[in-house]
Amino acid sequence: MTGLAPSDTDFAERVRGSFARQSIMDLLGARLTRVEPGEVEIELPFRPDLCQQHGFFHAGVTSTIADSAGGYAGFSLFPADASVLTVEFKMNLLAPADGDLLRATGRVIKPGRTLTVTEAEVVVVKDGGVKTCAHMLQTLMCLQGRSDMPQAG
Repeated sequence: MTGLAPSDTDFAERVRGSFARQSIMDLLGARLTRVEPGEVEIELPFRPDLCQQHGFFHAGVTSTIADSAGGYAGFSLFPADASVLTVEFKMNLLAPADGDLLRATGRVIKPGRTLTVTEAEVVVVKDGGVKTCAHMLQTLMCLQGRSDMPQAG
């Protein structure tokens, strides 16, 4: 539990709905496994087509789920009529992502009216062991009055 209060009581449903519309998550096979105010977890099971030349999860795949975990952690605190965009992130790859499952946990560090700062830790699970493989620091923009739903045309 983060101790942060969402401004929208239906935040979890809003996060899950937005996640379901992210076709990249479906393409990768990522699952939203936990949604709390200011904290979101995404898991991605191993597949050979998600790997780089050494057989580890590719850094782009690792970064993608970290970006979404941090983004949705921030989005969980945004007003119901807002959407989220990543302004920037820095990813440190700390160890090869060699394992059966990646798990990205995004957490809000500093909520804000316009800009929110988050972090994400990515761990790789292999043979029952858990190892941190990446850490991300991210800045998000809250787009107030702009629905998260796609616009026609």
